[in-house]
Amino acid sequence: HLQLVQSGGGLVQPGWSLRLSCAASGDTSGAYSIGWFRRAPGKGQEGVSCMSTSDGATYYVDSVKGRFTMTRDNAQNTVYLQMNSLKPEDTAVYYCAATVYSTPQTMCRMGIMPNLGSWGQGTQVTVGS
Repeated sequence: HLQLVQSGGGLVQPGWSLRLSCAASGDTSGAYSIGWFRRAPGKGQEGVSCMSTSDGATYYVDSVKGRFTMTRDNAQNTVYLQMNSLKPEDTAVYYCAATVYSTPQTMCRMGIMPNLGSWGQGTQVTVGS
């Protein structure tokens, strides 16, 4: 079982950048998929970017390709989401999540079944003037 602790987020203007962090602890020795979801007001959950810890393969939702980059610091068991050229439509609560039951693409596209993953506490990202 993994514990995920997030940091980062905040209020920025359109075009600015932010970086989110997610530190994993617990049973981090095995391979798993870890990624970022977001939930905007009035909308459903969306998988933004998901990565395999075994080979680093990374999936991005089309709306963030070229703007967001997910990276991992293996020594620190921490993943980052660098968000550049932020848009108002990126405004959402962002959650870090991990599961051993899905590939990164499946995790991001289908979500995580209840009780089959770990979640961070969520962090607000607001893009506005």
